[in-house]
Amino acid sequence: MARYLAAALMATALVVANTPVLRAEITAAEVQEALDRGVTYLKRQQDPDKGNWPEYPLQAGGLTALCTLAMLNSGVPVDDPAVQRSLEYLRGVEKPSMTYTLALQTMVFCAAEPEKDRLLIRRNVKLLESSQITSGDTKGAWTYGGNTGTGDNSNSQFALMGLYEAQRIGIDVDERTWRLAQEYWSRIQKADGSWGYAEGHPSSGSMTCAGIAALIITGERLSKGDARVEGGRVLCCGAAEENNRVENGIRWLAKHFSVRTNPGGRVYVLYYLYGLERVGRFTGSRFIGDHDWYREGAEYLVAMQDKAAGYWKGEGHSENNPVVATSLALLFLSKGRRPVVVAQVKHGEVGSNDWNAHRGGVHNLTQYTGKRWKRDLSWQNVNLASATVDDLLESPVLFLSGQAALRLSEAEKRQLVEYVNRGGFIFAEACDGNGCDGAEFDRSFRAVIEEMFKSKLQPLRADHPIWYADQRIEPSAERPLLGVEACCRTSVVYCPKSLSCYWELARPLRVERYGGEIEAEINEACAIGANVLAYATNREPRYKLDRPTLARDGSDQNLVRGTLYVAKLDHGGGADDAPNALGNLLLVTARQTGLRIAQARADDPVHLVPPGDPDLFKYPILFMHGRRGFRFSDAERSALASHLERGGILFADSICASTAFADSFRAEISAMFPDQKLVRLPAEHPLYSRQYGGYDVSSVSLRDPLVRGEGGAPAAKISKTAPYLEGLEIDGRLAVVFSPYDISCAMENHASVECKGYVTDDAAKLGVNILLYALQQ
Repeated sequence: MARYLAAALMATALVVANTPVLRAEITAAEVQEALDRGVTYLKRQQDPDKGNWPEYPLQAGGLTALCTLAMLNSGVPVDDPAVQRSLEYLRGVEKPSMTYTLALQTMVFCAAEPEKDRLLIRRNVKLLESSQITSGDTKGAWTYGGNTGTGDNSNSQFALMGLYEAQRIGIDVDERTWRLAQEYWSRIQKADGSWGYAEGHPSSGSMTCAGIAALIITGERLSKGDARVEGGRVLCCGAAEENNRVENGIRWLAKHFSVRTNPGGRVYVLYYLYGLERVGRFTGSRFIGDHDWYREGAEYLVAMQDKAAGYWKGEGHSENNPVVATSLALLFLSKGRRPVVVAQVKHGEVGSNDWNAHRGGVHNLTQYTGKRWKRDLSWQNVNLASATVDDLLESPVLFLSGQAALRLSEAEKRQLVEYVNRGGFIFAEACDGNGCDGAEFDRSFRAVIEEMFKSKLQPLRADHPIWYADQRIEPSAERPLLGVEACCRTSVVYCPKSLSCYWELARPLRVERYGGEIEAEINEACAIGANVLAYATNREPRYKLDRPTLARDGSDQNLVRGTLYVAKLDHGGGADDAPNALGNLLLVTARQTGLRIAQARADDPVHLVPPGDPDLFKYPILFMHGRRGFRFSDAERSALASHLERGGILFADSICASTAFADSFRAEISAMFPDQKLVRLPAEHPLYSRQYGGYDVSSVSLRDPLVRGEGGAPAAKISKTAPYLEGLEIDGRLAVVFSPYDISCAMENHASVECKGYVTDDAAKLGVNILLYALQQ
């Protein structure tokens, strides 16, 4: 079969010769390497005995807290010796009084061991509250220390950040403190939407970021929101006041956007980037204006890092200190890359807010979910009209909401179908009930989903994994869930009643407790949301920039002579239940080898070839998968057996480790070759080695979702093991290769809690090795 390899290589040479070289984008791996180098540098600068970094005069503990915060956010565990030494040092700082020190120390204690340091956090909150300026021109601000003198916006933003983190872990902050701060930042905003270091000072990017974040933080505590409780009743559709000040600030940032300079301020670029990260994350914005702020900032920072020493150095008084500069760079890179777990989809007419009736809902659900999963998560807004499928794939879950009829263009429908086929998940609700009428959205959404996926929304069965994916909840008649099976799992989940209304009420900084039935409804809605996110992602959302490696790019559609075709066999057991698995595998193989490999019958929407097809001999490699039982006819068995005896090879896998498919497949092979049987390939089989130009897959990662954690929630066990493949030989040649564990769903980028099988990278490597072995044996 090596002749197929030679022919494909000749065709590929013509294609590659005419392909332009593109500049490589920054990758998640490059960011991780930069983080690792930066952390190593900070650890080298730490006093190994005292646990501190060299402090600035009168700011004992401030720089140590900044470095510790940077390390914690960069993934250094709390029990790391360097972190433990710094925590002990910070706990021993006597009578901290300076605003920067108090705020940074509070953020560290909240991020590291909040229960252990609860008394110190509470002490710091009281000190920050008492040091807020309460009279004069800068009433509501903070200065370097004490509550007299002239406040400034730098100290003031750090004070609010410390108080925000304290309130998030349950330390109450006086409402008056929040209100004075909100009034201060609103009062000193300039007419163009910007802020300066203080009133009357020139505008700058760093201080505009500070102002935007300050208004969001205080608004989270003080705003009534789009949903509220009045007279013991939840009102879902009473829109809150517009926060035009935040929008104006973002418009100023977009107009003056840069990641290489601090707009209007020139120096303190790293300090500005730390603020820019906060704005992007708080507002759920992937883009500020036309700028992908995190990607551009990461490219700039990775390029400017001293690769040998691992540090950054900027311009300005504090950023000349590489310890400060490195900490700020690490905070941008680490916090800005937090995994996006869900994106809220903007749809409908320009200017309509129907898609976002509860503006804090998705943000609050993300905070709730992150707290349960004990990891930092983020969310985004995405405009369906302008987004590409790759843009949509930046998020594993798309959330659609509305009351009015959902009107999607044909292009938008195709995008959503492709998004799901490439591993995405749609979560939707109708804003219905408690003052909202979602009847039009309900009717249109059901119709659109049926059109797109050729299947009606059906109630999820009582034992569906969604009901226990994060915590055990009982199916509810009040908030039913419906779904559509697409690819390897339920890929569309819909609630015809409002969930986001109750997410809106679950503000992280809320102090209100509504009691009884309302609290129960809030808890149920949040639990449903977290369960859907857990089911859709298997609690494995990717960091930003870590795009799916198996994304289809259409390259296998420009077919040329000499291309090797792989046929996908038709049968009655779910022959196309993972429609993109084979295409993705062939694309990965092409990238690994340079071969032109494509799926047979690319002009056929289902790409399936019957086993009895008279042209079966044209396809030396056959592929099949499924997740239900099936039977071939006698004629189909005869044709398939004849093809394999004449030199063909059959590669099959059981979708989601389906025992029904596996039993049927083994029975059919036994019926075709009664004197032979499928046997496990030995660990030393050359197929598992690099011998044929593939990968060393002697050890792989296998996900077993059948293991349950507390409360019955799936707690997938991933273990390193030898791969398990079965094979059948004909005349000393491997003619059939079968994986009883899932490869197909992994090749569609699904992290399904229902699938026992190989993780995506190892599934791809196994698949590549099988194809290369088939070509050359």
